[in-house]
Amino acid sequence: MALFISMAFDSINFSKINFKNEILAGLTVSMTMIPESLSFAIVAGLTPLMGLYAAFLMGIVTAILGGRPRLVSGGAGATIVVLMALIVSHGVEYLLATVILAGIIQILVGVFKLGKFVRLIPQPVMYGFLNGLAIIIFMAQVEQFKVVENGISTWMSGASLYVMGGLTLLTIFIVLGFPKLTKAIPASLVAIIITTSLVFFLDIDTKKVLDIASVSGSLPSFHIPFVPFDLETLKVIFPYALIMAGVGLVESLLTLTMVDEITNTKGNSNRESIAQGTANIVNGFFGGMGGCAMVAQTLVNLDAGARTRIAAVVGALGILAVILIGGPVIEQIPMAALVGVMMMVSIGTFQWVSLKVYNKMPKSDVFVGIIVAAITVILHNLAFAVLVGVIISALVFAWDNAKRIRARKSEDEFGNKIYEIYGPLFFGSVTHFLEKFDMQEDPDTVIVDFKESRVVDMSAIEALNKLTEKYAKLNKKVVLRHLSKDSIRLLENAHGIIEVNIEEDPTYKVMP
Repeated sequence: MALFISMAFDSINFSKINFKNEILAGLTVSMTMIPESLSFAIVAGLTPLMGLYAAFLMGIVTAILGGRPRLVSGGAGATIVVLMALIVSHGVEYLLATVILAGIIQILVGVFKLGKFVRLIPQPVMYGFLNGLAIIIFMAQVEQFKVVENGISTWMSGASLYVMGGLTLLTIFIVLGFPKLTKAIPASLVAIIITTSLVFFLDIDTKKVLDIASVSGSLPSFHIPFVPFDLETLKVIFPYALIMAGVGLVESLLTLTMVDEITNTKGNSNRESIAQGTANIVNGFFGGMGGCAMVAQTLVNLDAGARTRIAAVVGALGILAVILIGGPVIEQIPMAALVGVMMMVSIGTFQWVSLKVYNKMPKSDVFVGIIVAAITVILHNLAFAVLVGVIISALVFAWDNAKRIRARKSEDEFGNKIYEIYGPLFFGSVTHFLEKFDMQEDPDTVIVDFKESRVVDMSAIEALNKLTEKYAKLNKKVVLRHLSKDSIRLLENAHGIIEVNIEEDPTYKVMP
């Protein structure tokens, strides 16, 4: 851990840092993170402080150990949503044990360098993920226009609705207009300060952070989850831990990829996986509900001018300061100010370019994007949504490549039939491959030329075996020519399963 901390801060050129921007960005992030962490903790049936502890612990650990600067982590709703059933059935102690186990799984993903597989996620899946997440963020803000009376949640009406709506619109206008005056101070922070001051000095009656929950408390304390350390406990928590680890890593690594694209820099996905796991283990032992990287807060951080890890550290320390001493002030912030800021973040998160290129994208890509967005919005399960998107994309890719296999037929000077194969031979294309051969009419020797093809998998080997056997029954011989090195190796490994004639051609340079 000391090595990670050293690496994190040794790489910073402090002489070129705009500390004002970093500090203001961090404070803005902490203000936008507080209501979200509180809301999700309360929805999950936890104490508000568990949400704030998660925001602080996730933020500080990942800011120092994480795979790239500017990424912000906290008590995300995406991870706690998948644990709500466990909380209801087994309680908070089992939740903490699950968070620790999920952290261990995430560390293992990083140690075994599996984080790189996030690169396999296609662009349509990214579009769907971000669009679905933008809708979720926006819908969560709309929910703030509800009030709870006698345990029943109802929509605002009359004067309270107009005031809340007016203050929200004011916040949005400030966020949109202030950057035209100056970008020296984050527009989101200015909007929150102006709206809060207006409400305070004019004594406007509106919904505030205090109406959700108190944010005052003490430092998180070390606590070993009080659960039996046996196989039965593992059976209960392991499925939830696996899902939480998956959801957390998918959202974190996709957010990392998003920042990579925005900033034209490259983060370290495996290091981020280890950081996320470490942060969740710390959460489990110090009473936090766990979490992952947060897209909305990361975008707020970027928009506010953050360039280093300092902003995320300041954001985490800002939340700790709120817990310890700043609660009474933060509790007076009108929810309309935070709703307006987060609505603008959701609008910025939505990939509007995906709508512009709708008619230019393949129908399969459009379908994948819509499916991923729909699953994200309906189920709030980001890992499942991305998994479905990747599977559909893989199947479409396999089908498209299966249709592309072709065979050009000719004869050599000896009267042998030559089939020049184009396109990869794999599980999806073997049927089309076998249909290319005219076994009854072919001569005694048939040459299958793989100069423009490749034997990819076991299904391809089995197809060659079937082809050889069918020709053998007709007393004809099949010769394979121009196989790539990896294809030859694959066939050699299958020796005993398949017997084929491979023509050696020392003058031909095989495919790399």
